[in-house]
Amino acid sequence: MNSFILKLILIGSGLAIFVVLAYWQLIIAEGAYLGQRVVTLLYDLTAHRYDAIKRFSPDMEALFLGEPLTQVLRHVEEPLVLDIATGTGRLPIALLTQRSFRGELVGIDHSRKMLGVAADKLARWGAQVTLIWCDAKRLPFVDSTFDMVSCLEMIEFTPDPEAQLVEAVRVLKPGALLVTTRRRGRDAFFMPGHTHSRDAFDSLLREIGLTHVEIMAWQADYDLVLAVKGGRWIGARAALWESIRCPACGEIAWDRKESALLCRACRAAFPIERGIVEFAKLRR
Repeated sequence: MNSFILKLILIGSGLAIFVVLAYWQLIIAEGAYLGQRVVTLLYDLTAHRYDAIKRFSPDMEALFLGEPLTQVLRHVEEPLVLDIATGTGRLPIALLTQRSFRGELVGIDHSRKMLGVAADKLARWGAQVTLIWCDAKRLPFVDSTFDMVSCLEMIEFTPDPEAQLVEAVRVLKPGALLVTTRRRGRDAFFMPGHTHSRDAFDSLLREIGLTHVEIMAWQADYDLVLAVKGGRWIGARAALWESIRCPACGEIAWDRKESALLCRACRAAFPIERGIVEFAKLRR
């Protein structure tokens, strides 16, 4: 075999390996091994096509998410719900379209463009929904704030899935419900360190303070997971903005303007654009 042919074979093999690795990292893992910036960039690039890609059905979402979760929350008069990685507003819409839901929703995401799509879809519910652009690894809420916390189809795409779950549980009230998902199926095998077996996920959730863990088949690639935070239920809740710390100084002292949120303690200003509070964009 002459050197020219050998070089072609080596180049071809190298390209094939590159394509396989790129497909794994960008399509299957959605950038999870490349850092949060890459994950966010991929979602920004697909934001306006995301619903079409995922083929969400509003009727199915209402039936399999909105209705059962509303039933779970029926004992709470005006529940406060946090949806981590809310994307284009999938879970908020599923709940808000339920006639018996009288609560308030907070949706956060690291992708500003995904939140832009969500803002358009959720505009008709006005003040019942608050959208915040921030990093889910450092939630700006005080401990035990929410009557339910959801994080659907996102844990495996975070840099540290276990730490993300701990942070979600931190802001959940004792006795309240965490709703999350477990990646399963063929693609889960190709995400080592980011996915868990059924038993391992059950054990992890119990280790971080959750009880009554229920893992059930849900979609082709996901189990739906429900779990309750241990401890005694806290019925009453403070107003939302009395539970949000300033990302700059950690204090709770807000002046709310039409175009910005101002911290009275450190004078940090966070823009509000199209109804989205931009904690990821600090102004002085």
